[in-house]
Amino acid sequence: MEENAVINSLHKEFARTVTRKFSKAVEEFELLTSGDKICVCISGGKDSMLLAALFRDYERHGSIPVSVRYLVMNPGYSEENFALIMENAKRLELPVETFSTEIFRHVENTDNPCFLCSKMRRGHLYNKARELDCSKIALGHHFDDVIESTLMGMLYGGQTQTMLPKLRSRNYAGMELIRPLFYVRERDIAAWRDFNGLRFLQCACKITQREHGSKREAVKRLIAELSEDNPQVAQNIFRSVCTVRLDRLISYKDRDGVHTFLDNYDDELF
Repeated sequence: MEENAVINSLHKEFARTVTRKFSKAVEEFELLTSGDKICVCISGGKDSMLLAALFRDYERHGSIPVSVRYLVMNPGYSEENFALIMENAKRLELPVETFSTEIFRHVENTDNPCFLCSKMRRGHLYNKARELDCSKIALGHHFDDVIESTLMGMLYGGQTQTMLPKLRSRNYAGMELIRPLFYVRERDIAAWRDFNGLRFLQCACKITQREHGSKREAVKRLIAELSEDNPQVAQNIFRSVCTVRLDRLISYKDRDGVHTFLDNYDDELF
C-alpha cells in the first residue's frame, strides 16, 4: 500500500469513526487555537501513531493554522522496537524527532513502576516540548481510556473523577496537555490499523511483559462483559461524569475545599 493511502483512509473508510470524532473533540473542547505550536508525543503504539497521522493531515487541511512537531522519546526500547517505530513513522510520512532517556532502567525495581514511568515520561515530554518552543503536548488517550480510568478511580481509588480533554500543567508554566482522540473508540483505532496492514508496538516495557494482568485490563474485561447485556454501558459510564448532579452527592471537593449535601440541606427541596 502506498504511504499516502494510510492517510487517505482517514478521509474515506474512517472518516465517520475516526476523523470526524477527532474534529468534534478539537472543536467542542477548543483544543486548538490559531498559531498553536503542538508537540505530538509518539510512543509507538496504535493510538499515538493514529494521532500523529491525524495531525499530519490536519497541518495540511485543517481549519485552524497550527505548527506541529512529532516527538519520539526512547525510554529504553530494544533496537527492534525502536526500529519498528521509525519504520512506521516513515510510512506515515512523519518528520519525527527523537531523544533518549533511561526511564525503563530507573523504574524497573520500584514498587509502582507503571505509575512512575508515566510520571517520568510526562515530565521528559513537557521539558522537550518546551525546548522545541511548543506550548501544547498532544497524547493519544481515547474514549475507552477515559471510561476505564473513570471506573478504575471508583473501584480502586474510591473517587469519582475522569480524564479531561485538556489540562493545564501545574508544574510546567504555560504548558497544556490535549487529548484529541477523546471521542474515538479503541476498536476503530484497531480497525484503521488492520485495514492498512500496520503493525505497532504493544507496551514495550519489560516489566509489563513479565507481569500478567493489570487493573486496567481487569476493568476493560468488566466493561466488555457488561456490554454484552447492555451495549450502552460504555456510553453510560462516560455520561456519568458529564451530567453530575452535585446536590446528589454526599460530598465533593473543589478549590475552595470540601462541601457536603448538608451545606444547603435546609435551603433546598430534594
